[in-house]
Amino acid sequence: MSYQVFVDDNFHYMDQEHRYFLGEFDTVEAAVVACQKVVNECLEEFYKPGITAAELSTQYVFFGEDPFILGGGSGEVLFSARAYASDQVEKIANRPK
Repeated sequence: MSYQVFVDDNFHYMDQEHRYFLGEFDTVEAAVVACQKVVNECLEEFYKPGITAAELSTQYVFFGEDPFILGGGSGEVLFSARAYASDQVEKIANRPK
């Protein structure tokens, strides 16, 4: 069984024309790692010294990339980019300068 990762563009919410295929993975764990990498790269791009977690979160929600996983046949959500980003913004915004 394989897992496909696609990435939507939050700026073009619900517009599949801006969706791209990131890759196919043999395990859900590998697919999750790929999704996390996309979110982390977006957050790092939006990070500026002094930005608050709330500001960073807003930047991500409006302009970030939103990866998701298809496959596995379970019908359940295998990765939530928004939930993951919510956890990461605190770490990134509050890291030592």
